[in-house]
Amino acid sequence: MTATGEHGRHQPRRVLTTADGGLLLFRVQDVPVLLAPSWWIGSLVVVVLYQPLVDRLLPGATGGVSWVLAAAFAVLLGLSVLAHELGHCVVALRMGIPVRRLRLFLLGGLSEVARTPRKPGQEGLIAAAGPIVSILLAAFCGLLLFAVPPEGAVWLVVAECAVANLAVGVFNLLPGLPLDGGRMLRAGVWALTGRRSGGTRAAVAGGGIVAAGLLVWALAGVVSGTEDRWLRLGVCVVTAWFVAVGAASELAAEAGRGWPEGLAVTELTRPVLQLPAESPVSDALAAAAGRGVVLVRADGVAAGLLDEAAAQRLAETSPQAPAELAAEPIRAETVLLASEPGEEIAERVRETAAWQFLVVDDEGRPSGVLRRADLRSALSARRGR
Repeated sequence: MTATGEHGRHQPRRVLTTADGGLLLFRVQDVPVLLAPSWWIGSLVVVVLYQPLVDRLLPGATGGVSWVLAAAFAVLLGLSVLAHELGHCVVALRMGIPVRRLRLFLLGGLSEVARTPRKPGQEGLIAAAGPIVSILLAAFCGLLLFAVPPEGAVWLVVAECAVANLAVGVFNLLPGLPLDGGRMLRAGVWALTGRRSGGTRAAVAGGGIVAAGLLVWALAGVVSGTEDRWLRLGVCVVTAWFVAVGAASELAAEAGRGWPEGLAVTELTRPVLQLPAESPVSDALAAAAGRGVVLVRADGVAAGLLDEAAAQRLAETSPQAPAELAAEPIRAETVLLASEPGEEIAERVRETAAWQFLVVDDEGRPSGVLRRADLRSALSARRGR
């Protein structure tokens, strides 16, 4: 499963592609659904490898019909992946977890959530939603097979849809990252041990086993000469590569998410100074001296944090201008609680587009300012020891 819906509701007609080349298909609650260029490559490979199998399943079919049915299977596989990913996307949105985008790419798809689930139950439910959708669609198509004439072209298309959804659902239940089964395994270990990192390591190990198993199964088909051996080999090699790379990425992301033992947030925060919002910007800069500055209006409401770069630019032209003109608004997402666990603070900082954060105590009083650069430097130094 483990990206942006910020273009707005009225722009899809104007914006057809994204910077990375994905084709915008539609939006789900402002979440863009993109078709990556690699999807076309993967679909072409599926058509070429699947067409000989159609000839064997429908001996009386002409060459044109077999190619059309092979193309239908590739499209149905893509739609199956889309339905699967929409399951993840809808459940994440219902839980209040924003989704940046949904991408379909080479033999797969990805719903990119904007932040890590805070609880193992959230991760488990989001991960399970995709396979549930796929298996339900496979069951529906399986029942539909009894309503169409057997062994004809229509029967084969419905069977293809059942197989595609069943394959997507069952494969994603395998217990290894980045597959949904791996995320469910991580959620389970996380719930039992209270440590997300331990769940990630277990699921990454599962991903390695899954990748190795795919290659072994593909080679077994080639050696035994099964009818689908080349289709199996092509799909398994690409999928094993995807699983291996995804597992490595998850492990690297978890390492970056961790918080060194013994490091207190208060060690990283700068002292905070409160100044009247109408103070001359040159005076505010002089008073800052490496500290965070909260600018407060006459009515006691905070105008924001002093943005030193903006303040310096303003001071060069208008040194007596009110410092409030160089204030960065204090938003809910830029306020950190000093008593929060370090891992959650690091996660919040990574997810929020801001360079400084106001740290408050349990009673809501400012106790310091945390700068993104200070946090990054401290975490890098601790991990390098």
